[in-house]
Amino acid sequence: MYMEIAELRSFLVLADELHFRKAAEKLFLSQPALSKQIRRLEDKAGGALFARTRRKVVLTETGKVLRPLATKLISDAHSAMNLTREAADGRAGALSIGFGIAAVSEILPRTILRFQKAYPHIELRLRDMSTPSQVAALLDGTLDIGILRLPIAHAELQSISLFRERLVLVTPPSIAYKPKEGLAALREEPFIFLPRLTSATFHDHVLGLCRRAGFTPHIVQEASEMFTILNFVRSGLGVSLVPSAAIRMNVPGVRFHELRMPEAEWLIGTACHRLSEKRELISRFTSAIRAVVRVRGSHR
Repeated sequence: MYMEIAELRSFLVLADELHFRKAAEKLFLSQPALSKQIRRLEDKAGGALFARTRRKVVLTETGKVLRPLATKLISDAHSAMNLTREAADGRAGALSIGFGIAAVSEILPRTILRFQKAYPHIELRLRDMSTPSQVAALLDGTLDIGILRLPIAHAELQSISLFRERLVLVTPPSIAYKPKEGLAALREEPFIFLPRLTSATFHDHVLGLCRRAGFTPHIVQEASEMFTILNFVRSGLGVSLVPSAAIRMNVPGVRFHELRMPEAEWLIGTACHRLSEKRELISRFTSAIRAVVRVRGSHR
């Protein structure tokens, strides 16, 4: 037999009042109805919960054991109902979010802080993924929202553009970069690359940019983290092309140079499946990240 919430609530009110008439009035019940609920609960408990005399009502030892348990059950029931209502309103649940290297340094951390403050009951599950991997996961439903390179050529997915990112050249102080000569001036320098396995789109973009400048780079080292790449450059191991977001990592001992090449830019945005059941959650997260991007833009 299961104890019903209404029975437990009546039990707790009577345990507080220790008076059937007062408890019945507080519960908006008749005394016979309250007595019936208590007897039904006692049958389920297998023993008396109250000792009744003409002058007073007191809790039995069985009642004293049940009281804190009933309090917790009532509290849990309220919490469950409130959380369920928040989920129905798009304020509770879980979101699986994919992101690439361009989102990590500033945009994503600030978005997470803003979002968690506004929606503490929404769990964010973050996955570091390349754009092709994000697209595949969005299509098969294992990812709810992606922060990736645009455009994406899948009718099943819808996207919103956020900001433009660009590649910048990073060199150690020992190398004198001449902007007028452009990237071609570094054709003889060793390069440090992000592995293609980590991000095929980024790797191919950097490789394509070098080839457009008239050379195939001599890759001497690969590293999967931007911070590691910057420190390899700092040590004099080579030069590299990194997202402009890497500038904000504030790694000392390196120099950043703008590339005067339109091909160095690309568009970053969010994408989700058009038929996702989490549209409310996705919309709230998208609003948060767009707000962060607007603030970021105004501070430039």
